[in-house]
Amino acid sequence: MEGPKWCGKTWLARTLSRSEVLLQDPTGNYRNRRMAVDDPIALLAGEKPRLLDEWQDAPGLWDAVRIQVDRQPGSGQFILTGSTTPREGLVAHSGTGRMSRLRLWTMSSTETGLSTGTISLNALFDGEQVPAVAGQATPGTLIRAIIRGGWPGALRRSDADAAELARQYLLGVIHSEASRSDGMARDPSKLAALLASLARNSATTVTNATLGRDMATTSGVTASAKTITEYLGVLGRLFTVVEIPAWSPALRSPVRLREQPKRMLVDPSLAVAALNADEESLAADPKTLGFLFESMCLRDLEVYGGTIGATVSHYRDNSGLEVDAILAKPSGDWAGVEIKWSGSAVDAAAATLLRLRDKMLAGGEKAPAFLMVLVGVGEFAHVRPDTVVVAPVDLLGI
Repeated sequence: MEGPKWCGKTWLARTLSRSEVLLQDPTGNYRNRRMAVDDPIALLAGEKPRLLDEWQDAPGLWDAVRIQVDRQPGSGQFILTGSTTPREGLVAHSGTGRMSRLRLWTMSSTETGLSTGTISLNALFDGEQVPAVAGQATPGTLIRAIIRGGWPGALRRSDADAAELARQYLLGVIHSEASRSDGMARDPSKLAALLASLARNSATTVTNATLGRDMATTSGVTASAKTITEYLGVLGRLFTVVEIPAWSPALRSPVRLREQPKRMLVDPSLAVAALNADEESLAADPKTLGFLFESMCLRDLEVYGGTIGATVSHYRDNSGLEVDAILAKPSGDWAGVEIKWSGSAVDAAAATLLRLRDKMLAGGEKAPAFLMVLVGVGEFAHVRPDTVVVAPVDLLGI
């Protein structure tokens, strides 16, 4: 299990395991960690499934697990959790054929209680009817959901405490985790400026060059192209910054696709913290609010899609056609999703989706399982005469 700190990996793994080794337990002067380095095979002895929490602190455990599974075949023996991906070269074997990866995100809108889950993403793929239900979210409701984020530790906290949790998370990344992850010192001011720039450009195909210019203009911080690349790498290994890849359908047409990924922070609350924003300042900045709303929706789609075996990507080609999210299953079934803050943008979003459908059909692709406009406020769930589904975000679920 891998994902950002505080997203619930250890809690989930503990519900599934019968014994555990916590690498960050300070007992005995970090005895477990020292043993994991000196004799990792011995640390694997215990009732199965055995949890190895924050295994990346002793990367040799990965290879030890692989060897142990080869010696004693059987599934479900070990659960490894990690909030950092070790640098390349620290693990000798990929784990292919022995290990499966489960990516955890912060909680989705159904898990935090924002969404009722009345409209099922899985049911849409199966062609089921969409119930005619009105969304209840208000602008204030959605802004507060963005600020609170999807951290399990924020569920029972006040809005102010939830926002502070996100700020402290980001401070931990800037002043500790980014350097601790591989022992390389990094400039906190440059990290903070980079994170703020990523937040301003959340859920867009922003380039490294644009990030560098934005950092210099808005924060007065200059960073070389090499530094920006390196810092993005470490933020990616910490699961703090995530990328939504470009969709690559097997088109039999001359359409040229753009391959730049979308970048965003793993939870919208981190973007709010990076910008030092609050409910009032977000309400006064519709452009930034729209970016953060899209990143929240993409997080939800990653969670819902992952549960039903669908990957999430985005579409952009050289004609200027862009679609916010593509859900694709291994079977080849796919769906296009446009994300809009308000119902006033539904007509334009539906037209964009229909253009994509026509282009895919002309290129030899399957027809979409569905096309959907995912809306924040001002709409009810329904299917338009042109077959495009309109779904309020506070109704969407698995």
